[in-house]
Amino acid sequence: MPNKMKLGFDNDKYVREQTKEIRKRAAEYGKLYLEFGGKLMNDNHAARCLPGYDPNVKLRLLQSLGDQAELVLCIYAGDIEQKKRRADYGTTYEEETLNLINAMKEFGISVRGVAITRFDGHPATRAFAKTLEDAGISVFYHYPIQGYPNDLDTIVSDSGYGRNDYIPTDKPIVVVTGPGPGSGKFATCLTMLYHEVKRGKTAGYAKFETFPVWNLPLMHPLNVAYEAATLELRDENQIDPHHFLAYGEIRVNYNRDVEGYPILREIWERMMGGECPYKSPTDMGVNRIASGIVNDVVVRAACREECVRRYSRVKADFDAGIVGTDMLARALTVMARAD
Repeated sequence: MPNKMKLGFDNDKYVREQTKEIRKRAAEYGKLYLEFGGKLMNDNHAARCLPGYDPNVKLRLLQSLGDQAELVLCIYAGDIEQKKRRADYGTTYEEETLNLINAMKEFGISVRGVAITRFDGHPATRAFAKTLEDAGISVFYHYPIQGYPNDLDTIVSDSGYGRNDYIPTDKPIVVVTGPGPGSGKFATCLTMLYHEVKRGKTAGYAKFETFPVWNLPLMHPLNVAYEAATLELRDENQIDPHHFLAYGEIRVNYNRDVEGYPILREIWERMMGGECPYKSPTDMGVNRIASGIVNDVVVRAACREECVRRYSRVKADFDAGIVGTDMLARALTVMARAD
């Protein structure tokens, strides 16, 4: 346990503020589909960058929502076929999905089921679905959509989102998460919005993702450390241009959300038949991680160490011939930003 004087983060304060914000957003809709990005448990990157951060604080957060929330897990069929593994623990995405389900049970969090996204019908995918069903877990199938994400006529139709299985839920907050990036969380949320609208119900969408931190400076070491942690994904932090145009305010987001926002806005307006309530990708977020920072100096120092650690790992991979000069150069550039 680190010395108390060197703690930079207060978990209790964070859980209070984050729970409050999620409940506030949920109150705006009859049902809220909350895309939960990042690592739901064992978030050791956040723990290294925020001394004092509980790696499983998100489970405490879900517990704090009580009987108002339930969980849907997503896993991409291609990740099952390819036996994709988490870089930190080496577990496959199937194993991680089962680990998440078991952890939810231990924490008393309701799991509605697992959505297998871009289902391809291959034997490995069917075998995993049977494993889930044998364990009493409901399985739902979502399919590839031709022309995604640009053919909006097909996407927002019974041949697109409408073809995917509807996932019946009872609680006002439905947390949608997965074992890793690319699991299909966003498309699952929009699929459910489509089905809710078809049923004449009111529902909304929001996004919870710890990093980057929208209300810290672009070059704050905590945001730079996020780039260091996602070198393989080539995520890049940037000022949210949509937010600046709408409000004249500087907020931090990252390239994938900034690029994807116009598509979300178009899909939302087609489904809902009205103007999208979110003027920017930052508007979609409910992240309150900055509220838990109690010592910025300690956090900055820890994040600089994390950037050096990430660079050292990439340098070792480069020396071993695992990665090329482009990755090494990117790691060096990101590390330099944290100074």
